[in-house]
Amino acid sequence: MSDKKTVGFIGLGDIGKPMAKHLVCDAFDVRVFDLVQAALDELEEAGATASGSVAELARDCGYIGICVRNDAQVDAILHGDDGIYANAQPGTLVAVHSTVTQANLLKWVEEAEAAGLRLIDAPMTGGAGRAEAGTLCYMVGGTEADVAEVTPVLETSAEKVVHAGELGAGIALKLCNNFMQYTEFVILAEAARLADACGLDLDVIREVGLSNGVVNPQSHQFVSGRNGLAPVCTDEQMVEIFGLHATLANKDLDCVLETAAEKGVVMPTAEFIRERIERVFYARDESAPPAKKESAA
Repeated sequence: MSDKKTVGFIGLGDIGKPMAKHLVCDAFDVRVFDLVQAALDELEEAGATASGSVAELARDCGYIGICVRNDAQVDAILHGDDGIYANAQPGTLVAVHSTVTQANLLKWVEEAEAAGLRLIDAPMTGGAGRAEAGTLCYMVGGTEADVAEVTPVLETSAEKVVHAGELGAGIALKLCNNFMQYTEFVILAEAARLADACGLDLDVIREVGLSNGVVNPQSHQFVSGRNGLAPVCTDEQMVEIFGLHATLANKDLDCVLETAAEKGVVMPTAEFIRERIERVFYARDESAPPAKKESAA
């Protein structure tokens, strides 16, 4: 009989798929589920076992990671006759990796406890590239015992695991991180326009900004890559290239603002960034009126 711990992972997208692949090791027997058959086939080739449903995976696993797009998708995975709450073993530990509102995260925690389960927040930062490299940074909310239990699982794809605090602290930290990240994108994009108008190259800004810490490599990579594509792409092509990222940015900033409102915190800069982030991704003229806000959920 195998001594491996059976762990499950739901959501095999750009980040979730490499996270799940890293779980395939001597320590874990990995079960995965996704709606995309090609992703399941790829994980089976890597050594995981594809489950036929969320319910099947939940019945088999003492630990389940969830990495899907938004609050609504997490909610659907947890609830219903085929959901985790109705099918998981008592004591199962569920880690939510998705960027969601803190209010929903805490609601799911209470529901998990009522179902005899444990649910913690464990969002990550680093993107698809660092997921592939196994160098993500996880921000975990929960008790010392739960964090200790989940850390060996997270370390398969992590450079760092940060215990942010009690339940809900991990997602709060992720929302703060994402707000700062998108603000940096907007600021550097505007600085690049001024630099161009003054005859400066973006790389000159990068040289000074990396020296004094004003510019980070991720922001420079995004703005320089976008600026290289914008002159040779139509608006439709820019949407095709950056559409998913812009949608996720809108969703993340909505989570920031919804959580801030729930806490009674006013964030005028976040509201400003939310109005402009889509046009920044698409390199659209800042003189045009802001796009009408639409929820990504």
